[in-house]
Amino acid sequence: MATTPPVIDVADLMPPGATWLPAPQHSLPTLPGQPPMVGYLVLVPADRQPPVPQAGGDPLVAVDTVRRTASVDGRELDLTYLEFELLAHLVANPHRVHTRDQLVTTVWGYGHVGDGRTVDVHVARLRRKLGAEHRDAIRTVRRVGYKYAPPAGR
Repeated sequence: MATTPPVIDVADLMPPGATWLPAPQHSLPTLPGQPPMVGYLVLVPADRQPPVPQAGGDPLVAVDTVRRTASVDGRELDLTYLEFELLAHLVANPHRVHTRDQLVTTVWGYGHVGDGRTVDVHVARLRRKLGAEHRDAIRTVRRVGYKYAPPAGR
């Protein structure tokens, strides 16, 4: 006799106060010969976001999304709103390559009018603020985008 699996409500999997919306079709990848993908945006109020988890005991870049602060080797960084959002996103996804379009959609929002140069300018500013010793933690992946790659042992 087959049993039916329990029904799971998506709302039970989201943080309290979060909402979800269908993602705009243009923001989803397409695969040749496959039906269009369906995606959702999960919106979490800023005061309910958990701090970005850090691996290891001595992170190079520490991001606190609740207090909206970031520091490198214990030195607090003076970041603009978008610089903080960009850094928090990169640090939350170490070693993952993000295209410029993905970063514009994720950090600036899909309604943003601009191009990949906007991302390039903000990454250059972030690197300057990280300092000469740590600027290489944000790596350029030629013709693709950027990734956060903390030094080995961090």
